[in-house]
Amino acid sequence: MSIFTGAGVAIVTPMKESGEIDYEVFGALIEDQIARHTDAIIAVGTTGEAPTLDDDEHLEAIRYCVEKTAGRIPVIAGTGSNNTAHAIMMSKEAEALGADGLLLVAPYYNKTTQKGLIAHYTAIAESTKLPCILYNVPSRTGTNILPETAAWLGKNVEQVAAVKEASGNISQVAKLIELAEGSLDVYSGNDDQIVPICSLGGKGVISVLSNVAPQQTHDIVQACLDGNYAEAAKLQIKALELCRALFCEVNPIPVKAALNMQGFKVGKPRLPLVEMESEHQEILRQAMINFGCL
Repeated sequence: MSIFTGAGVAIVTPMKESGEIDYEVFGALIEDQIARHTDAIIAVGTTGEAPTLDDDEHLEAIRYCVEKTAGRIPVIAGTGSNNTAHAIMMSKEAEALGADGLLLVAPYYNKTTQKGLIAHYTAIAESTKLPCILYNVPSRTGTNILPETAAWLGKNVEQVAAVKEASGNISQVAKLIELAEGSLDVYSGNDDQIVPICSLGGKGVISVLSNVAPQQTHDIVQACLDGNYAEAAKLQIKALELCRALFCEVNPIPVKAALNMQGFKVGKPRLPLVEMESEHQEILRQAMINFGCL
């Protein structure tokens, strides 16, 4: 059974001026997402600034998200690491806190071979009873989880349930779905590729766009799931300008700026990320107006 189908939000982690996590705003974001039909919340991933949260903050954010969501939609915890032992520890803790699934980014910086990826993911998956989503994002990690590798894991490691595919390579996604033979769910990791990936059999998206346009993102996926690809394509194309604006600087710089424009007061990102350049803010603001979310 799928962890979720539809649009899952890769939710930001709001910060106070002091740099601490702002749980009041975090709660408001979670409630807004649920009210506007987001299908799952992915907590403390890349968009949630996992690299600059210490372990206590990271786990507290997961705990808060699980408790605030209160079983209304699944919570998937980002617990991946380039240190397998650390990923195992964080995954066990997230399971104890009540998460419904895990998002496990491919090892970054030290990287590894395809054989190493199999060993890494097998060790993590065998440490937990939670379903695991592999996260393939070579632009950030320098490591590409090849279709053969992901398919092997899906067929041979019980807890490996899905892949968030952000390689940007539709041919690779098609091959993955072919080789997996139904053993893996595939989610788009790129908001501008929701419809292409769903048309190949994908289950939805793990989305940055959904932070600022949850209903619209849900609607794109739902149109696909309903088989109405003409409507889905129309909605996807309408979203492209905003998708580009949300990645004109490194994520999550633009999406935090966008949420601040919407009045959520999520603060600025932690260093080494800085606030968005003013000229890019104007591009983002116009794209949000054009898409109807500002």
